[in-house]
Amino acid sequence: MTNQYSFLDDYSEGCHPDILAALTQSNLVQNTAYGADSHSNNARRLIREALQTQDTPVYFVAGGTLANIIIVSSCLRSHEAVIAAKTGHIVVRETGAIEATGHKIITIPTDDGKLTPDQITATLASNAHYPHMARPKLVYISNATELGTVYTKQEVTDLSACCRSNNLWLMMDGARLGAALTAPTSDLTLSDVARLTDIFWIGGTKAGALIGEAIIIPNTQLADDFAFHIKQRGALLAKGRLLGIQFEALFSNDLFFKLSESANAMAQQLSTAFIANGHQLAADTQSNQVFPILPNSLIDTLKERFDFYVWEPVSETHSVIRMVTSWATDSNQVDAFIQALETSGR
Repeated sequence: MTNQYSFLDDYSEGCHPDILAALTQSNLVQNTAYGADSHSNNARRLIREALQTQDTPVYFVAGGTLANIIIVSSCLRSHEAVIAAKTGHIVVRETGAIEATGHKIITIPTDDGKLTPDQITATLASNAHYPHMARPKLVYISNATELGTVYTKQEVTDLSACCRSNNLWLMMDGARLGAALTAPTSDLTLSDVARLTDIFWIGGTKAGALIGEAIIIPNTQLADDFAFHIKQRGALLAKGRLLGIQFEALFSNDLFFKLSESANAMAQQLSTAFIANGHQLAADTQSNQVFPILPNSLIDTLKERFDFYVWEPVSETHSVIRMVTSWATDSNQVDAFIQALETSGR
């Protein structure tokens, strides 16, 4: 055990008490295997209600990298490639998992972690020497991005139009989709995402679940044989109800959105405190990730009581740190951090 309070990530705790209670209450009740149980079916119904659709395919898997591998490998033929921001999770945080499936990732440098139609159009033009170059087919975006920024409805609408006019699939990594949709700057809804993307996933792990992500396939063309890909990648759990129960709880009484709103509120408090104490931010705080630029000496002092990532150096004396808040972030610890920031920075 450590005496440091962690702002490293949004999955340091277990799960929300409502989810734990649901898992406990159903523990000795027999049910069908492989995600065909009553809880998973009800979770799908609740998710479809949030999507405002009736029959959109919904599949549950244990983790985000697994979701990305299954989606990309099932959508693409062997000679097709993915377009992604250079900061994208599949590019820098998944150990080459996509490349290991045999698919090239074409990266685009970006200041805010978001892609634009102009960038995609330019990328298509520079990767069109067929058959000598892998053909771009899928556009990967994260919402929220790895820099904590979020897409607006208009931005996703424009990306969707660009992809459809260029015969591309649009995929959204939703590891922190709850935080993105409940961000103060967001006007995007879950039903908008379902309407504008071809395939996406809703992150449960970073939104109060023990484990679990829900893959949503609005473009039913991509749903053909999807269950086979899940099984082939080792993602079809015999006790699939463990995932279904969690999403059933998350999408009952708006728990998913309430927990995400709480995480965002804690991040805004931290962000406001950094600015009030004269520190710049490397990226605007739009969701539950905060990226302040601090003196290295101050970082060392704060590290004595709190844990967070030192993201990257910006000079010999200053570095960017990343702080992540969660549904379970203790407001007293946020207050304690702000007090330490104020006293240590004098």
